[in-house]
Amino acid sequence: MTAWLLSGFGDEIDADPVVQLSVLEALGARHLELRGAWGTGVLAFDDQRRAALRKLLDERGFGVSALASPLGKVSLELPVEAEVTRLGTAIELARFFSTRYIRMFSFYQEGRDPAGMRDEVLVRLRAMADLAEREDIVLLHENEKDIYGDTPDRVVDLIESVGSDHLRVAWDAANFVQVGARPFTDAYARLRPYLDYLQIKDALAADGRVVAAGEGDGEVVETLTALRDDGYEGFISLEPHLSAAHATGGFSGPAAFGRAARALRGITDQLGVGLA
Repeated sequence: MTAWLLSGFGDEIDADPVVQLSVLEALGARHLELRGAWGTGVLAFDDQRRAALRKLLDERGFGVSALASPLGKVSLELPVEAEVTRLGTAIELARFFSTRYIRMFSFYQEGRDPAGMRDEVLVRLRAMADLAEREDIVLLHENEKDIYGDTPDRVVDLIESVGSDHLRVAWDAANFVQVGARPFTDAYARLRPYLDYLQIKDALAADGRVVAAGEGDGEVVETLTALRDDGYEGFISLEPHLSAAHATGGFSGPAAFGRAARALRGITDQLGVGLA
């Protein structure tokens, strides 16, 4: 049986990491996607918070699937060095939490024509990829709406233009729906060669509202079927956004997070894919 590693954004469950891990464990996960805890974003963790969370993870037998950083969710007005410096912090944290993956983005549009942003975005992503290559870290670009790489065309362009094995794709079907794309139909074949990580939420094309996997227009079943058939091995991380969504993330709460997990497992059970 094909098996994928189940993870989830703990701060979508609760600010308290004890609650985060308890809910994830109850849902059958042994990994956490680390965006924040105690109401603090991961890049702002002080030494005390780092140590406390690492101790808790070790005691509970959890790994970190990815550092869900906010890198690239900033203005292009900032100098190139700004995000490279923050990436250095993220790399230090990734090593501390024993993961090679750092989630990131490709800069806010802020009303600009994306075509006019392209060169500035690529300069910054190339500089970040250079550091990732030197440090043997993998950057996972998420196709967030209203950043440069929000449509399939622009994600393909930036990944292929940077041309680094250390800049890969974190697939988010809901975000594609929210920019008018059909994820599997429009993007899967083109992005599959670069796809290293799955973030699971779904959305309705009519109004962009986020729903549980399989309940929207994100072509989740088609995508997961294709991944099963072409041998995907890796993480599948729940980011449900079922209660709230905002510029820096989202929230579900324990009950809604559990509902999202059951919806996903209903699909993977039908496909004969195990989640562990």
